[in-house]
Amino acid sequence: MSTILSIDQGTTSSRAVCYDVHGTPIATAQQEFPQYFPQSAWVEHDAEEIWQSVVSTVREVLERAKIHAGAVTTIGITNQRETVVLWDRTTGKPLHRAIVWQDRRTAQNLSNLRERGGEEMIRKKTGLLLDPYFSASKLQWLLNEVPNARERAERGELAAGTIDSWLLFKLTGGKVHATDIGNASRTMLMDLQRGAWDEELLDLFRIPHQLLPNIVSNSEYMGTTEKTLFGAEIPIHGMIGDQQSALFGQVCREPGQVKCTYGTGCFMLMTLGHEPVSSASHLLSTVAWKIGSRPVRYALEGSIFVAGAAIQWLRDGLKIIRSASEINALAAQVPDTGGMVLVPAFTGLGAPHWDPTARGALLGITRATTAAHLARATLEGIAFQVTDLLTAMRSDSGKAITTVRVDGGACASDLLMQMQADLLDVRVERPVNIETTSLGAALMAGCAAGVWSLEDLASLRKTERTFMPQMKPTERTTELRSWRKAIERAKSWEEI
Repeated sequence: MSTILSIDQGTTSSRAVCYDVHGTPIATAQQEFPQYFPQSAWVEHDAEEIWQSVVSTVREVLERAKIHAGAVTTIGITNQRETVVLWDRTTGKPLHRAIVWQDRRTAQNLSNLRERGGEEMIRKKTGLLLDPYFSASKLQWLLNEVPNARERAERGELAAGTIDSWLLFKLTGGKVHATDIGNASRTMLMDLQRGAWDEELLDLFRIPHQLLPNIVSNSEYMGTTEKTLFGAEIPIHGMIGDQQSALFGQVCREPGQVKCTYGTGCFMLMTLGHEPVSSASHLLSTVAWKIGSRPVRYALEGSIFVAGAAIQWLRDGLKIIRSASEINALAAQVPDTGGMVLVPAFTGLGAPHWDPTARGALLGITRATTAAHLARATLEGIAFQVTDLLTAMRSDSGKAITTVRVDGGACASDLLMQMQADLLDVRVERPVNIETTSLGAALMAGCAAGVWSLEDLASLRKTERTFMPQMKPTERTTELRSWRKAIERAKSWEEI
């Protein structure tokens, strides 16, 4: 019987999951790794720590599943997107900490570029907005700030890429430097229609072409792991960014289907056809996936920078809860927020507002405000942001969206999911396996390795619970009005 191994490298932890032919998890291993915040709105990871966490979790999951590496059919990789690593091709050692997708250090550089009229060209070519979120300006910063990096890059001594590329390089012992087309589409350096690095964009950001990985599809043979890592060579057949992976794992293959992932951030994607859609509502046009030689499938995406991270803030920063799951019982102690609104713009606002100068705002506090009100406002702050995304998605697509498929750790909260159904006024479907990010990568790899056909996938998805809207329309209108007032007050806080 086939076993498919999924490597799910996220923003705060790395996971490895073994799946059987039914798409059921056999065993899971997870390991957190440190986050580094050297300055306000700067976020970094140690790429070596990420690599070691991946090796450790793969070894652990194989031991838990009682499976020898030689019996694993294939590996699929999914990853936090936009995070950039710069490393030495010969030694495989990073030259600097990885700059994380949440990082805002390049906001001023991009503001200058916007004033010079660069945004329209970038949007037409990439489907993205001019924002520090994406990889290009991060990589430019590394080349500018790391001593001798630019000269060494031009001589071909260095390699760069997003986390998928870094892991593939390390897993194959430095033999393969490649990235999948979906991750490449998030760098702001790839022409969305051609699926290739764009020379004009490379010149704009002063990125040497030889620094970048080859672009491949999401589902094909990509290389083999070094035998010394896990005791046997394992072929790698899948590689896909986390949000596209969740879309595929939710089997949203038909145009108009929507999923929302509740992780560190929150990400809503709608599957499109084989042509990208230009967004008038400040959403992103992005690659959904490319399977082998088949045409590219596109998606519309809305990205929220802080979702589950707001719950972590209550736990680690304010220490009003001891574990993330405690927020539900605390928030349920009160029927509402007492008029308080939390805008969790801790690292700026993503779609559809795109304001890197916004910061978190807590409004409507009174002497009657308690920790329970704050917990409830935190959950509502996540649900309000997602509501903004769906409103924009409806406007761009012209589709009457009636169902949203949800996944990610925070969707385990019944309270949050009911809030979400109420504010969206749609059906919210939660699957049995809420970790569909890792599942999507496994499905991608399994399809290329011959474990499944695309037609098999729908039967693998099972719904655990459906949440239906219960809120009165007048109450919804009042709640959304308060949210919009609050979010306007959070904007333009920092000066850049």
